[in-house]
Amino acid sequence: MQIHVIRQGETLTTIARTFQTTVNDIVEANDLPNPNNLVIGQSIVIPIVGRFHFVQPGESLYAIGRMYGISAQELARMNGISANQQLQIGLRLYIPERTKRNAEFNAYVEPRGTTVAPALEQSAREAAPYLTYLAPFSFQVDREGTLKAPPLNNLPAIARANGNVLMMVISNQENDQFSDELGRILLTDMEIQDRFLNNIVDMANQYGFRDIHFDFEYLRPADREAYNNFLRKAKQRFSQQGWLISTALAPKTSAGQQGRWYEAHDYRAHGEIVDFVVIMTYEWGYSGGPAMAVSPIDQVKRVLDYAVTDIPSTKILMGQNLYGYDWTLPFVQGSVARAISPQQAIQLAAQHNVPIQYDTRAQAPFFRYTAEDGKQHEVWFEDARSIQAKFDLIKSMNLRGMSYWKLGLAFPQNWLLIVDNFNVTKR
Repeated sequence: MQIHVIRQGETLTTIARTFQTTVNDIVEANDLPNPNNLVIGQSIVIPIVGRFHFVQPGESLYAIGRMYGISAQELARMNGISANQQLQIGLRLYIPERTKRNAEFNAYVEPRGTTVAPALEQSAREAAPYLTYLAPFSFQVDREGTLKAPPLNNLPAIARANGNVLMMVISNQENDQFSDELGRILLTDMEIQDRFLNNIVDMANQYGFRDIHFDFEYLRPADREAYNNFLRKAKQRFSQQGWLISTALAPKTSAGQQGRWYEAHDYRAHGEIVDFVVIMTYEWGYSGGPAMAVSPIDQVKRVLDYAVTDIPSTKILMGQNLYGYDWTLPFVQGSVARAISPQQAIQLAAQHNVPIQYDTRAQAPFFRYTAEDGKQHEVWFEDARSIQAKFDLIKSMNLRGMSYWKLGLAFPQNWLLIVDNFNVTKR
């Protein structure tokens, strides 16, 4: 599998010839929304086994081999050349398929209303082969400890058919807002807490959930230790059922980080108690803020660098967005950016005939365009390059894997690159 960035004058025909594949294979692999109107700077995935490297000035077989983890002698043998010959600039060298490691992948799916929309169910069906966990968001709990399930429809059947662990996501939300008071009651009133845990067990058995996942956010700092004790109690209870327990954590960069989102999330305690955590490493660029990358890799790495000091790396799922945003400029506080898929972003760039740029510090693509009403827009989204950078981080930091928020917006390259980089664990 190879990532290629479109250059001036290229067509799918010339690209297919370069990489010894077909136009149809490229179009189908990427579900290209603009096959006849490629955008300069657009990244595509070339569906081949292994990849090609085109020799750059000053490169040697030894240097190229180190880049890909292969010896100069083996590289020469595979390409039918001498290990000592001088390389011609532009020479195409074949690089064999990379060694894969095992990793786990989760995706949240958020039905709205009273049923799972057919398009959302289809998105879950398409993603499920690449997932370890499928996580309907979310079960609601009231102040008496009673649970209400989200619409599930065929989601449990999809999980069973694809060997996914069905993740029971439980949040402390009331009226679509995280409630610190609801959290306090559940964590400190033992009678209600016991009823809450009993209801979890009953409902998890009813639907076939095998991981219980707590997404308790904006808890009061004073309830930090109460949350830790609750997790210890829940862990003991769910272990009797043979279930996993996991939590969602705010993206902290230090143990003492202040702020309503952070203080009640004790990384070290969660790392000791639960089976794994999802760290929400996204939304630096968010719908209500100024235009920027949603999950800039420099910020993501700052969080993970701290996280691995308190949580075993093999318990960490890196959070990752499957969407981007389209902001109207200049940014005005109170305005809301439009969420778009990577496919929609490419269509926008093609429609307005603007090149896609790439921020190497954030490792994220972006572009600007002028809408029909004359207003300027800035779009940040995800592409093959940005997701590959995150996969490389998973490998270099020995993380458990990745968790996606959320299904429903198309990003076909992501799923192709999962199988190119990893063996997806099925539990």
